Amino acid sequence: MSELLDLAVDTAVEAGKLLASWRAGGRPAVADTKSSPTDVVTEMDRQAEALIKERIRAVRPDDLILAEEGGQDRAESSTGVRWVIDPLDGTVNYLYGLADWAVSIGVEVDGAIVAGVVEVPRLGERFTAEAGGGAWLHRNGARERLRCNTGVPLDRALVATGFGYDAGRRKAQGEVLAGLLPRVRDIRRCGSASVDLCMVAAGRVDASYERGLNYWDYAAGGCIAREAGAVVGGLSGRPEGPSMVVAAGPDLYPRLAEILAGANAERDR
Repeated sequence: MSELLDLAVDTAVEAGKLLASWRAGGRPAVADTKSSPTDVVTEMDRQAEALIKERIRAVRPDDLILAEEGGQDRAESSTGVRWVIDPLDGTVNYLYGLADWAVSIGVEVDGAIVAGVVEVPRLGERFTAEAGGGAWLHRNGARERLRCNTGVPLDRALVATGFGYDAGRRKAQGEVLAGLLPRVRDIRRCGSASVDLCMVAAGRVDASYERGLNYWDYAAGGCIAREAGAVVGGLSGRPEGPSMVVAAGPDLYPRLAEILAGANAERDR
């Protein structure tokens, strides 16, 4: 597993350098859109994904790769290993020159994520974890073990969230947020789900929640948050998934999940 994480880290670092190099040349051009005209893909998304795939295939040609822009490369593999890649999480932040964007690579073995890295080049930070090995922040040549916040009551919780791109879903998410906001300390919106999950792991926020994420958005970040002691799941006892991803300390998680379920936070209208 350590060898898999090492490959993920080396690859994420290289992709991060590629992405960071663009900013000296001005704003990258939008190459395409996805779910709506505001859900954009830059040419740099595609270049970073191509680089990541090339590096992984050079070392482990028989593994599966699931990536945001290209989907899954083939139906099955004999190795049991699948790489879950978001080459640029926080594309709109990247487009506008904001710092909260990341390269996210999760490593799945036999259907379970066992390791992950979230590389945040503009902050000079790298978050890593492997199952049973804890979660770590790497910066300035040092390594720091991560622990999520515990013992935080809901009314003192700083909660991160994000919004979808479909107008109807955004309206519903705004209504859910309006009901939650008076019950918590405050809300933060950084624009990158993988970074939000790492912020939970690092104790920089107490919780995060978001509807509409894809697997590559939370695979690595969810592993990092879990290894830092957070509970990561969905609502009403379900696992995390596109319907909802919630991450928080063990005492805060059930209270936040209960309120989100009561607000019908999994609706899109």
